[in-house]
Amino acid sequence: MSETSGGEVLARMLKAEGVEKVFGIIDGTYFGFYSSLHNLGIEIVTPRHETCAAHMAGAYARVTGRLGVCMASNGPGVANLLPGLVVEQAEGNRVLAITSCRRPQIMYPDRGGSYQCFDQSGVIGRFAKWSHAVPSFDRVAEMGRMALRESFEGRPGVVHLDVPENIMNGKVKAEVPVWAPHQYRRMSPVPPLAEQVERAAELLAAAGAPMIHAGSGIIHSGAYDELRRVAEALHAPVTTSWAARGVLAETSELAVPMIYVKQNHEVRNEADAVLIVGSRLGETDWWGKPPYWRRASEQKTIQVDIDGHIIGANKPVELAVVADAKLFLAALAEKLEALRGRMNLDERKRRMAKYRDAMKAERAKLDEKLEDRSVPMNPAHIAHVCQQLFPDDAILVADGGNAHPDKPVCCIIGDGAMGFHPQEVETAVRNRMRVVYLVVCDKQWGMVKMNQQFTLKPLKTLIFKSLGPDETIKADLGEIAFDKLAQSMGAHGERVSDPAQLKPAIERSLAAGGPAVIHVDVDPVKHMWAPGLMHFKDMHLEPKGK
Repeated sequence: MSETSGGEVLARMLKAEGVEKVFGIIDGTYFGFYSSLHNLGIEIVTPRHETCAAHMAGAYARVTGRLGVCMASNGPGVANLLPGLVVEQAEGNRVLAITSCRRPQIMYPDRGGSYQCFDQSGVIGRFAKWSHAVPSFDRVAEMGRMALRESFEGRPGVVHLDVPENIMNGKVKAEVPVWAPHQYRRMSPVPPLAEQVERAAELLAAAGAPMIHAGSGIIHSGAYDELRRVAEALHAPVTTSWAARGVLAETSELAVPMIYVKQNHEVRNEADAVLIVGSRLGETDWWGKPPYWRRASEQKTIQVDIDGHIIGANKPVELAVVADAKLFLAALAEKLEALRGRMNLDERKRRMAKYRDAMKAERAKLDEKLEDRSVPMNPAHIAHVCQQLFPDDAILVADGGNAHPDKPVCCIIGDGAMGFHPQEVETAVRNRMRVVYLVVCDKQWGMVKMNQQFTLKPLKTLIFKSLGPDETIKADLGEIAFDKLAQSMGAHGERVSDPAQLKPAIERSLAAGGPAVIHVDVDPVKHMWAPGLMHFKDMHLEPKGK
């Protein structure tokens, strides 16, 4: 009987599920997991911040239709992951987060004073689809299956499995078979009932002014062509949720893009029948209520969603359908195409032409901004030029953010940690804060690399003090010229490597009157062998005595 770790069991399960990439920052608390991923040929993509790992997993899931997996280490790592998970849950992206936590003897509940310990499962469980901690090695596979089952059930979202570090890394003599995915979860999408498709087709065909409102369920089911077929069969305008923009090409004569807000309101108020597919009909959809939508008593509503809990939640429906969007729309398209002769398409075409004329006039007003050639440029040019240069199938990400003031500080920070949020230098510039960052640069995850070296090749590490990049796992970083990065954002920036240069560099930075960044090159081996390192490692061991 061979020895295996909980991390290896989970890695093998992901391999069986066809997972090819896992996003996260390496850490010793789940070495047994990510080293097994590495050995199995699953690529580890390492961002600069755990939040980005969650977003990468979400984007990967959204674009590929596959399971996005991210990982984070206990305490601060999981805390950093939280913002990303909140967003991915809200966006409805299929993300499995696997995290390490402290050993069971000291948490769930916290013994009191445990290092880097908080109720990770409880916190994530407040917003995720499912979040639980593994209590023992013999339940790793079982709970891994639970997590994977939940990942593929219902509306996509965040599922979280928390694994104690001693279970993740500790070796146990055991044979743990990995089940094939079809042995523990549904592998086929949920089909609609034939009578539901028939009823939906009758309602939409008989309507005078039908419309379609599409959500991100179209994306997750890959129902783009099916949506287009239904829209064309009905000759009905299509609006979308914010998350589903582009599910019907905005060049389509039937598309009413969300940027045309007045036209969206007009379409939704004139429609006497609406097909809502894969959308929660939430706040950014105006809840489906007047004055932005027609009164429910005057508008027959068909709502199709994989999650039955959201159907009729904000707008009463005539027909509730729990089914996969792609399967439903494919079946509906066939029915509607057979009923085209019974529809008043001429009236629908006149109405759609009216909407197009209104959008064309609105577009002309927006394009007037392109005549503004002043410097600095009008931001309208940015979208306009991108539209010209990027291919039609390029992915658009629209972003927004906030800044907040803080006290002036002198910050000593490593290049790995500075890489988490270097953009905040611009925040300091904009808010006129006197902050001096001394970035200690060795181009590696030093503490993690040290742990890896002793785990992988302890004798060679003791003799040579460092292993080559090919002898460790994803522990080396590329260079970021933080001084130049600071200058590009309007801050004072300098780079030093000679100790004699450090004092005058700090003096000039303080005299600059605003934020400054000093890039300090250090010996990577000497920096890694920090004094007191072993005391820090010993601190994590179980205390001796009573």
